Amino acid sequence: MKIGNIEVGNLFLAPMAGVSDIGFRKVCRMCGADLTYVEMINCNAIRFFNEYTKKLLATEDDEVVKVVQIFGHDADEMAKVCQSEELKKFDIIDINFGCPAPKIVKNGDGSALLKDLNKIEEIVTKCVRATKKPITVKIRTGFFNGDNVAVKVAKLCEKCGAKAITVHGRTREQMYSGTVDYETIKRVKQSVKIPVIGNGDVFDEQSYKKMLQTGVDGVMIARGALGKPWFFAELKHIPFKDKFSIIETHIKTLQKYYSDEVLCTTLRKHFLWYIRDIKDAGKYRLKLALTKNLDESLKLLKEILTT
Repeated sequence: MKIGNIEVGNLFLAPMAGVSDIGFRKVCRMCGADLTYVEMINCNAIRFFNEYTKKLLATEDDEVVKVVQIFGHDADEMAKVCQSEELKKFDIIDINFGCPAPKIVKNGDGSALLKDLNKIEEIVTKCVRATKKPITVKIRTGFFNGDNVAVKVAKLCEKCGAKAITVHGRTREQMYSGTVDYETIKRVKQSVKIPVIGNGDVFDEQSYKKMLQTGVDGVMIARGALGKPWFFAELKHIPFKDKFSIIETHIKTLQKYYSDEVLCTTLRKHFLWYIRDIKDAGKYRLKLALTKNLDESLKLLKEILTT
């Protein structure tokens, strides 16, 4: 598939806040992810560009196509960010109209914008005009249950110049509960000519194939990849390195940017996800939570995963 004039594969890692760090993106690409997005980031944070934001926007040389996802509600400010020096290295800019997190919605960002199609039109139009880079969008089926605006939003974004659209098959009201609305994803695909990426509840090969049956051009993996970057390799039926060596690569990549003291805390969630499917995970979860440093955590992980 092509996003604008950029040719990409069709299996993507979602831009999950607090998850899609530079190390995790790297190991997902190692395991077969065709495109990995920098975790979603507030336009205001880019504008002020502190050290933390700089690290969030860091990329590795093997990210052949670099994608960043931004969120906000001020169209003029978002357009300025699309032109900013901080985003110069990125090839594609994705706009989030789908995040359901209360703190995001409270500020009028993310999925809150699905209640204001005029604002969506203004944001996409001004961002497209601000840069020659492809602008893409991510949406949900609607904000409230029973208020399905996905097709309307998809057509609007295409008209405004968006080059691809990702659809999470739930409303904001559903959050992550209930079933994915495959029919709406299918209707979005049938209603526009730009590529459509399906997202939601892809946890195994069966659900991956079910998403493909909607006719989408690509599939975005989110929660299905938590603690399981090798999920991409499994879907593509390609061999991958042993799990511990993948985890080591994740950590070594992050060590270029963060101290071990910081990593011991921030990596803990990843460590717990990495062991969630093994036997006696509960027992090991407690041990991992009590480790005092990164070396101790790695030693325990190696013991857990290689015995």
